[in-house]
Amino acid sequence: MKKLSFASLFILAGGPALAATANPFSPSYYSFTNTDFVVALGLLIFIGILLYFKVPGLIGGMLDDRAATIRAELDEAKTLRDEAQALLTSYERKQAEVQAQADRIVASAKEEAAAAAEQAKADITASVARRVAAAEEQIAAAEAAAVKEVRDQAIVVAIGAAQDMIASQMTAKDGNSLIDDAIATVGEKLH
Repeated sequence: MKKLSFASLFILAGGPALAATANPFSPSYYSFTNTDFVVALGLLIFIGILLYFKVPGLIGGMLDDRAATIRAELDEAKTLRDEAQALLTSYERKQAEVQAQADRIVASAKEEAAAAAEQAKADITASVARRVAAAEEQIAAAEAAAVKEVRDQAIVVAIGAAQDMIASQMTAKDGNSLIDDAIATVGEKLH
């Protein structure tokens, strides 16, 4: 676009205007009374001014700057995307590690609960066995106490019966001789 020939500019710029006139190559076409010529001439002067002040170069530079800015933004966006992808991968890895740790904790808790349940069963069984043994001991003690009480009662009854029987069969003379024998026995044992 920097080096357009005058004829190509003229043809491009005046294309629609040239279509309305009969012959652009006739000498009457180039008079200032012809509006098509004036418009084409103004356009050429405008294009010349733009070229003189290097507007296409400025526009190209601005477009190049804009393209460089866009390229830099795209590179930055790519870098950010790569960092985000790395961060996502890191988080996914950490999430997998945390999930594995949680699974291990759950499995450990289940094992501990099962062990605690087994221990509780064993403790309950031992407690029941101790209570049964204690109950059996209490029953045996109650039986022994009942047997002792029955014996004691039998002894009391036997002594009472013996007293009654001795009292009914003993005379005063027999009683005095028993007392004298008892005193003699006590005297012997004391000396």
